Amino acid sequence: MPASERDEAQPRVPAGAAGVPMRDLLAACAAAKAVSTPPCDPVPRAPRTAHEPPEPRRAA
Repeated sequence: MPASERDEAQPRVPAGAAGVPMRDLLAACAAAKAVSTPPCDPVPRAPRTAHEPPEPRRAA
């Protein structure tokens, strides 16, 4: 009894992953996340109290 074409077919590889190294897939995901993630809001500082010394000035 001859084998059908389906039985003789090679295992299929998903079209999206064919020929693309895992390193490139991970790099693409990291780049997409970096581009699509908005920057974080700055952390609000607590107001100074009268008992705290003023902050030193930074040299320019």
